[in-house]
Amino acid sequence: MARITYVEWNGTRHEIEVRPGMTVMEGARDNGVPGIDADCGGACACSTCHVYVAPEWVDRLPPKDPMEADMLDFAFQPDPVRSRLTCQIKVTPALDGLVVQMPEKQI
Repeated sequence: MARITYVEWNGTRHEIEVRPGMTVMEGARDNGVPGIDADCGGACACSTCHVYVAPEWVDRLPPKDPMEADMLDFAFQPDPVRSRLTCQIKVTPALDGLVVQMPEKQI
């Protein structure tokens, strides 16, 4: 298991144990973490699972593939370095301690 911390835009923290092989998005969805909508179900066809990765994790994650990079163009307030789609981050034991922060939703 890997402990992932999801931080809502208002600072509310959710520390969840996520099984390796799942995605960070599936961990949030399966545990009722608000703010990660995952409208496409993890197909990298929307940007509703967009988060900002904690700075210390940016270089520890696999690089974005071109599809994820393109889809991030549609995210609300993307950051060129820290933005990721949680549906594209596979959980491994090496991700234990990962912290992601959700952007404030555009209304």
